[in-house]
Amino acid sequence: MARGQLDIDALRDGATPTRRSMAATVLALSLPAILAELSTTLMQYIDASMVGSLGAHATASIGIVESSIWLLDGLAMSAAIGFTVQVAQLIGAGRDRDARNVLRQSIVVLLCFGVLLAGMGQMVSARLPGWLGGAPELHADASRYFRVCTLALVPLAMARLGTGMLQCSGDMRTPSLLNVLSCVLDVCFNSFLIRDGWTLHLGSLALHVPGAGLGVTGAALGTLLAQVVTAGLLLWCALVRSDRLALRERGTWLPQPSTLRPAWGMSWPLFLERVVTSAAYVACTAIVAPLGVVAVAANSLAITAEAVCYMPGVGIEAAATTLVGQTLGARRKDVARSFARLSTVLGMLVMSASGLLMFVLAPQIMAMLTPDAAVQELGVRILRIEAFAEPLFAASMVAAGALRGAGDTLVPSIISLASMWGVRITLMWFVAPVWGLTGVWCVMAFELCVRGLLFLWRLLRDRWLERAELV
Repeated sequence: MARGQLDIDALRDGATPTRRSMAATVLALSLPAILAELSTTLMQYIDASMVGSLGAHATASIGIVESSIWLLDGLAMSAAIGFTVQVAQLIGAGRDRDARNVLRQSIVVLLCFGVLLAGMGQMVSARLPGWLGGAPELHADASRYFRVCTLALVPLAMARLGTGMLQCSGDMRTPSLLNVLSCVLDVCFNSFLIRDGWTLHLGSLALHVPGAGLGVTGAALGTLLAQVVTAGLLLWCALVRSDRLALRERGTWLPQPSTLRPAWGMSWPLFLERVVTSAAYVACTAIVAPLGVVAVAANSLAITAEAVCYMPGVGIEAAATTLVGQTLGARRKDVARSFARLSTVLGMLVMSASGLLMFVLAPQIMAMLTPDAAVQELGVRILRIEAFAEPLFAASMVAAGALRGAGDTLVPSIISLASMWGVRITLMWFVAPVWGLTGVWCVMAFELCVRGLLFLWRLLRDRWLERAELV
């Protein structure tokens, strides 16, 4: 078995990999994505600190609409998953030609869908901050930030698709490197667009570097430009450079029912989950907003800071989707079960370690993100609360990725929705007026633990394997 790749032909011939080789495969596939997430997180920290240096007002302006941006981003990601899982299973079955046709058709669908999402975002951008309960002084900046971010949804949808296609073909390195590049570009663009300028000291020489001085709007423009470049490179790698996906022969670009039906079957539960879950995040924002500018800023920055914990889970989740999808495509349910369980255990172990790291370094992390002492103090408190939920948060993330590789999206979506609305939002509504943001994050940590236990129960019962949807 090649490093970081499954020997698909050997699996189809009946070979069974050892537990050690399976663990090595999971880690080899996960590592590039984890490193990309690490780079992404570091760049997000730099990005947040650039905005945070403008004051709590600027940070709160972004925090008000951040959850709504996640909603639209999540819809684009959900649409892509319905196609990428098909590609993983088709490659596992040795049907590379069919996989390339799915890639062609998915580009057309995602391009149209991205335009639709961008149009929806433009229509609601002016009124959204008011709907979310933001303070009137935040409305103008929040609205401009959201308006520009929605324009980025078209290249973002293409980037999500390109990343997923390359990962499900077994290539984790290329999308990881390009997503790191996206973060670097974002920071470079933001350095020019956010502030009026800065002075670069080279020995005794002081060089003034001009800037656009666009504030929070500049942060959104930086994201837009970075996504345009990244999406183009990802699609070029998939369509031209990929060993399995490069379009070397003619095929159909017109979406076919044989492609759309399984894509819709896998995507619609995720659409529903993203809409309702993101609506829950919007409700969380509305619950936090009346707590004041400091609470909104601390909440937004702590969410950014927490990414240092769950970045390993994102990498292992992507590996689990690829490995389960490819092994099921090869008609090896026994190996798929082993990969799903092993990936989940590894995710829990790694995120337990990252949770401990976040608990210890919380003061330094918040100090890096904002100079505001009140925001720092509150942010440290809530980050340390969240650290205790990371192991079971990992279980929910990685198990969901494994189930997704089998086309099992409905029950996991129901679990997420029931946990989010039945536990998190319900308890937050009662807790926030009494215990403030600290109580809100206690509820959040409790809900993540409940969700993790439910996903473990789903994974270990194996019903998802018996009912796996194969292309």
